Amino acid sequence: MESAFAIIAEPNRRAILRLLVSSEQSVGQIERRLRMPQPMVSKHLRVLRDAGFVESSVDAQRRLYRLNPEPLQEVDAWLAQFRRLWSTHLDKLERHLDRRNER
Repeated sequence: MESAFAIIAEPNRRAILRLLVSSEQSVGQIERRLRMPQPMVSKHLRVLRDAGFVESSVDAQRRLYRLNPEPLQEVDAWLAQFRRLWSTHLDKLERHLDRRNER
């Protein structure tokens, strides 16, 4: 199975995930909002579904897709080290600015 990073490396998949953050979407809605051909949307949704990033349900004649955030935990864990780095730098900047304002 591909890593979460390999899955989200593809820009169209990231665009689909961004859409699904706010609400469930049908293939047709994704197609219209991203101006992407239906076969391409379906292909990317299949990859995302197989990797566990999205789940689907059937509503009458259409299939609705929603985000499953669990696979993104791998990405979040990897980014944590950079958040700590930035937090340290931002804390130093804040202290520096506070000292300048005290003068």
